[in-house]
Amino acid sequence: MNYIPNVIFALIMIGALWFFSQNVKKIIRNIKLGKKIDRFDNPSERWATMARVALGQGKMTVRPVAGILHIIVYVGFLLINIEVIEIIIDGLFGTHRVLSVLGGFYDAMIGFFEILAFLVLVSCVIFWIRRNIVRVQRFWKPEMKDFPKDDANYILFMEVAFMFALLLMNGADQVLQQLGAEHYPVAGSFPISSWLTAPILSHFNDVTFLTIIERGAWWFHIIGIFFFLNYLYYSKHLHIILAFPNTWFSKLQPKGEFTNLESVTNEVKLMMDPNADPFAAPAEPAGEPETFGAKDIFDLNQVQLLNAYSCTECGRCTSECPANLTGKKLSPRKIMMDTRDRIEDVSRNIDKNGEFVDDGKTLVNDYITAEELWACTSCNACTQACPINIDPLSIIVDLRRYLVMEQSAAPNELNMMMTNVENNGAPWQFNNADRLNWAND
Repeated sequence: MNYIPNVIFALIMIGALWFFSQNVKKIIRNIKLGKKIDRFDNPSERWATMARVALGQGKMTVRPVAGILHIIVYVGFLLINIEVIEIIIDGLFGTHRVLSVLGGFYDAMIGFFEILAFLVLVSCVIFWIRRNIVRVQRFWKPEMKDFPKDDANYILFMEVAFMFALLLMNGADQVLQQLGAEHYPVAGSFPISSWLTAPILSHFNDVTFLTIIERGAWWFHIIGIFFFLNYLYYSKHLHIILAFPNTWFSKLQPKGEFTNLESVTNEVKLMMDPNADPFAAPAEPAGEPETFGAKDIFDLNQVQLLNAYSCTECGRCTSECPANLTGKKLSPRKIMMDTRDRIEDVSRNIDKNGEFVDDGKTLVNDYITAEELWACTSCNACTQACPINIDPLSIIVDLRRYLVMEQSAAPNELNMMMTNVENNGAPWQFNNADRLNWAND
């Protein structure tokens, strides 16, 4: 027996899995650049949220057309890849349709996979039409240019190619079974390829030619899957994996509830403590003082960085954003994309130097402008719209906190309001004694 194809397959698989593991390690390292945050409370609620939102696609069907098509592709991705188990066994040991020993169950399974593959193929074609011919507006916002614009099309082309290769492989396999070719046992049910690809291939009675077609489609399908696995790191489709931990660690508190800076909270508690000594010297901070708000990714927490990596770039957040709808520069999707871009720039810096060397850039101002941040109304429409519970508002709020508390760079209108609160106890420019003058008018 010729073992060369099995050795080649094993080397390709090992190489693909090794490269994928390196990218996984890099993602974990990059997320750990953020500050630790305790999101391990209420585990039962977190498991339920993950099951409902990530596994059950609970928020996708708010927009029925895209939601149903996405569920088809999602289910197809999960179930059809079960066949990869058989392909890997066959590739390593030189068998063919090794799971055919399951008999009728195997036939039903292959038939179901074929129907799913065809539905995935049709769904991807519809997605491509919506994106490139109908030109759904949220796919053509200013931030969707260059690679982010092309990435979705690359994925759609790959998925169509993989599904067609699967159906071509099965069609050739069916014809070879009918010809009684060696190494092709009669097994499987082919409801789609029997009318889509097999009728064309049945005109060829050359077993060698059909074997080349079947093997070529087999190799293309599995190598394509290995390539896709490693393409995920560079693509928005990393959410295929990260949607699950992202929803598990998502915020459980009411969306309108903001976090307080611990350092500021402690100061307020000290001010309100009647037993505190007002003349006591402040305690010396341990280590470097903590930044108020967030200047760069190092000041964001690890869940926020996970959010950035999980972003699907679907644009549902931006399409719901009232600031964006009224022509402001703010795009919640761009906030997440810029955060991920900054993480990747820092990652390359670390790869090059062994540790991060200051590059003179920060997330705020160099990637995300103050104009974008102050356009946000804090309405939480973006977090409500996100199909995997990403929270762009938390990043916006932390960056704005830095601008106000570290750079005193709030808009003039906000500075006037805060001055009035400090001097008059209210946001209006009236003395306390004059507050009720309106009642005499």
